[in-house]
Amino acid sequence: MLDSDKKQATLEELASQVGDRLVSRNESLATAESCTGGWVSMLVTAITGSSAWFDRGFVSYSNEAKQEMLAVDKQIIEIHGAVSEETARSMVQGAIENSNAQVGLSITGIAGPGGGTIDKPVGTVCFGWMVDGQCDTETCHFSGDRNQVREQSVRHVLTTLLDRLQHGAARG
Repeated sequence: MLDSDKKQATLEELASQVGDRLVSRNESLATAESCTGGWVSMLVTAITGSSAWFDRGFVSYSNEAKQEMLAVDKQIIEIHGAVSEETARSMVQGAIENSNAQVGLSITGIAGPGGGTIDKPVGTVCFGWMVDGQCDTETCHFSGDRNQVREQSVRHVLTTLLDRLQHGAARG
């Protein structure tokens, strides 16, 4: 098995664990992805039976798509930027409001190789999670090429979601 195949299999197993946890909670998931381009949704739908716990996924790559599909306020993007915890929060809230899901996640970031700034270098990724009615956000800085940043983002968002589903939304 190639290294990339192993990584994909590991990510699919992580998505399967999220699904098992959602089924045990009788809840479903909605995703809002930007820089990962639907990778999380692809992983989820690779799992047999995921229709029991995956409601829908939004790929909102452009700012306009974030506004139109997820009702992200234009001013949030203008003031904080598309890659910000404020935008990630609004994206996950929009995913929940525009779906039948109780649990949500969002990812928005700069995967590279271009697009970075001094304040937000390549590898800056912001996340949002909605679990138990509580919305939390986080910013991470990943290294590597475009694909590595995207893979680390997918792994992080699913790992953190699984933790929140297992141990509750409040983390500290």
